[in-house]
Amino acid sequence: MKAKYVNPFTDFGFKKIFGEEASKPLLIDFLNALLPHADKIIDLTFKNNEQLGQTDLDRKAIYDIYCENEKNEKFIVELQKAKQNYFKERTIYYSTFPIREQAEKGEWNYKLKAVYCIGILDFTFNDYESELEKSDVVHTIKLKNQHGKTFYDKLTFIYLEMPNFKTAESQLSTRLDQWLYFIKHLEDFQTIPAIFSDEVFSQAFAKAELAKFGQLELANYENSLKTYRDLKGVIDTAFDEGKLEMIRAFKKAGASIETIIQATGLSKEEIERL
Repeated sequence: MKAKYVNPFTDFGFKKIFGEEASKPLLIDFLNALLPHADKIIDLTFKNNEQLGQTDLDRKAIYDIYCENEKNEKFIVELQKAKQNYFKERTIYYSTFPIREQAEKGEWNYKLKAVYCIGILDFTFNDYESELEKSDVVHTIKLKNQHGKTFYDKLTFIYLEMPNFKTAESQLSTRLDQWLYFIKHLEDFQTIPAIFSDEVFSQAFAKAELAKFGQLELANYENSLKTYRDLKGVIDTAFDEGKLEMIRAFKKAGASIETIIQATGLSKEEIERL
């Protein structure tokens, strides 16, 4: 069945929904669903990414959306389609850009505005230390001391592991649930689910509808979609080949079927076929 709406995990689709001037009400609503009520955003101003970073490489690799609220707090929002080496280090490195940007010439007291780095991830971290963490969708990270007390509350990293979001439409209970359901399933919708009845989501579906795109927009979207699918294909192939090598190594070492099942997540039948 032909898609009616854009894939929001493409660069084009993500920026169409959240990164255009006309999209500000959608981005504000989404960010407010993520943040505590006390940090509610009233207005946003999109900022030029090229102001960030000190080298050409920095500027080319910058986040998808960079904006500032009415209190001059900074928000960096990124759609991350594939796991990269040192991904966490990369996000921390880029968080320093809007921090350094606040430096004032001459005498300055070093008082900083808050910085939020938000990553929408089309993958999972896979480095959990507990079974409980494996099901987490939202990871909120702040700088804390050895007793778990927040040492500095103006730098926040929020990662959304989209593969972990498995809530059904009938179970959506929060505004954030609605946004995550919208992002994860948008490309599959043929009609607008009843849960999305308010004005914000009406605007979101209108912006995402392919039939409303001009020829140039459609061409740009198709290119973006091809890039996304090619990337996913390469990742999936590498993952499958890596898992096959792992199973062969386990078998060669004489590991039990139970050990291999636990390490790979495959069934006994799947392992025996390899």
